[in-house]
Amino acid sequence: MTNESKKYPLRVAKFIAQSGIASRRQAEKMIIEKRVKVDGKIIESAALNIDEDSKVKVDGKEIFKQNKLRVWSLFKPKGIIVTNTDNKKRKTIYDILPNNLKKIISVGRLDINSEGLILLTNSGEFSRYLELPVNNVERQYKVRVRGNIDIKKIKLIENGITINGVNYSKNKITIGKKTGVNSWLSITLKEGKNREIRNLFSYIDLSVNRLIRISYGPFKLDDMKKGELREVPSNFLKKNFENHFYL
Repeated sequence: MTNESKKYPLRVAKFIAQSGIASRRQAEKMIIEKRVKVDGKIIESAALNIDEDSKVKVDGKEIFKQNKLRVWSLFKPKGIIVTNTDNKKRKTIYDILPNNLKKIISVGRLDINSEGLILLTNSGEFSRYLELPVNNVERQYKVRVRGNIDIKKIKLIENGITINGVNYSKNKITIGKKTGVNSWLSITLKEGKNREIRNLFSYIDLSVNRLIRISYGPFKLDDMKKGELREVPSNFLKKNFENHFYL
């Protein structure tokens, strides 16, 4: 039995996600919409198991066997959005990627006014793994704020808080140096809700005027320059993720 064979049977939704065309949730939606065929038959269950000889088609196009996991790090500059297309015709990360990487998937997002590390991958399953809070993957940010820092208020948001009906989990905040009217902080999260950091600091009367993601799990921004793209070495992926993904 080959190493490839040992990965089967495999749930069809997981197979689609690992092919890199969609996340598992998106794959499940495709199945509900009856866009997926296995061996010529439309399927209705995302839990269907397939074997290595199964032919899977999405929208009439065959999806091939699992792609070997590939990951890229991008230093997203401020002013660029993390999406495939934008109705307002704003510049996206896909506008600055090479032509052969236009179909890779972003892991999470950074808003237009934030900068720093964005991970890109050919695996929807890998993207989902890093994004899910249950997997406790830490994201670390450097944050420049304007306003008076109150230690008691910092502790208040560190312990988890509900703001306008949104529950924010515990986080870790470290106070850095003060430069004029601004102060630098670092914050570590295990989930990434929309505008979470800005909302947390706004709640304690601190205005965020610069936000940089410096790490995501074991991946670091390090000495990358704005707009720079680097492929993560395969030996690094094997060291950190060999038990979870096809490498």
